[in-house]
Amino acid sequence: MMRLVTLFLAASSAAGFLAPLRQPQSAVSSASTILSPLTSLQAASPVLDQVTTTPQKIYLKKDKELPKVLGGLKIGLRELVVITGASSGLGLATAVELSKSGKYFVVMAVRDVEKAKKVAKERGMPDGSYVAMKLELANLESVRDFVTNLKAFKAGRPLNHLICNAAVYLPTDPKPQFTDDGFEMSMGVNHLGHFLLVNLLLEDMAKAKNARCCIVGSITGNTNTVGGGLVYPQADLGNLSGLEKGMKQPITMADGKPFFGAKAYKDSKVCNMMTVAELNRRYHKDTGIVFSSMYPGCIAETALFREKRTWFRKLFPLFMKYVTGGYVSEEEAGERLAQVISDPRCNKSGVYWSWNGGAQTVGYWSPDGKPRGAGGSGGEIFENQQSDAVRNPVVAKKVWEFSKKAVGLSDKEMYKGGRLED
Repeated sequence: MMRLVTLFLAASSAAGFLAPLRQPQSAVSSASTILSPLTSLQAASPVLDQVTTTPQKIYLKKDKELPKVLGGLKIGLRELVVITGASSGLGLATAVELSKSGKYFVVMAVRDVEKAKKVAKERGMPDGSYVAMKLELANLESVRDFVTNLKAFKAGRPLNHLICNAAVYLPTDPKPQFTDDGFEMSMGVNHLGHFLLVNLLLEDMAKAKNARCCIVGSITGNTNTVGGGLVYPQADLGNLSGLEKGMKQPITMADGKPFFGAKAYKDSKVCNMMTVAELNRRYHKDTGIVFSSMYPGCIAETALFREKRTWFRKLFPLFMKYVTGGYVSEEEAGERLAQVISDPRCNKSGVYWSWNGGAQTVGYWSPDGKPRGAGGSGGEIFENQQSDAVRNPVVAKKVWEFSKKAVGLSDKEMYKGGRLED
């Protein structure tokens, strides 16, 4: 089976169809965090940075929302949960699952509020079970605006749960794109935007009983998996020289090396998972918040493949389902992420959750005639093991310190005024 997988990868990569086409300047996809590692085979080597003129800003004054009010009346007795990137893919599937349970009120933190309202109705989210609010993770001012608006909406209510899901994935871009603050887009949106958001909301979450915060991880950032260890390039933060220097243009990579789109995404997911480890180490005992990460499986029919050739869009899901065993439907992936928030078994902090083998091997054929063990459909939730690099406490502490400085997070803004910082 491994030989068949290798042949498929080689043929598809050579044909140039495994990587998604170039996305718009500000493209953000909640599905990108769960893309198959196969998509990062698009390039044989990194290219040198080709920095051009600064693009038009993504978040403008006209984009700012007026605060929504009377949220307490709408929320009622339900638990309040914020989901970033909730207008499509995994984020939307999770929002649907939680809202339909009747136990949660969902804040859809999205770039396009009108789109979120539309898809929420289309997917049958009950009226009065959600609200869409503007959040542009590619702009730190927008992150702060969102936090202000969220606090105005919920008034004295605590925030029960936070799901950091949204991400960009730009593996084929020959040139780096940058956020409004000058960060390379993948690191800026996937890691730094979420890093600021979590820290600004810790005080509110600490007031809630049994609060949980989940930052979606990826097998592509773990070198002990098929996708993270066997598919080039591997995630590697190096000496963190780029992040240490502030990660601002023209710096494009955490390790300070030339831009490489596929690696930029993988590195950002390593930072996501290290952030969970540091949140757990620094704040779990004091706040009681359960911090975790998870891998939901490969959603092979994600909208990011909509511009692919017909044969690929038909073959790839079948390949993931019947050969590698890594396939999971969007609906099931949403159920998995919702489970991390709702299941009593997930009330343990510092865990990386997975299902059905966690994609650490290619699937094997089970008695029911289906491949199992590769993180795909089915199976029970379990505590997965991250790679040694992701679990490195020394590097994780540096990532935290450099990220805090990069986003301009002051001690005053942090939980208990930063008194728990070390």
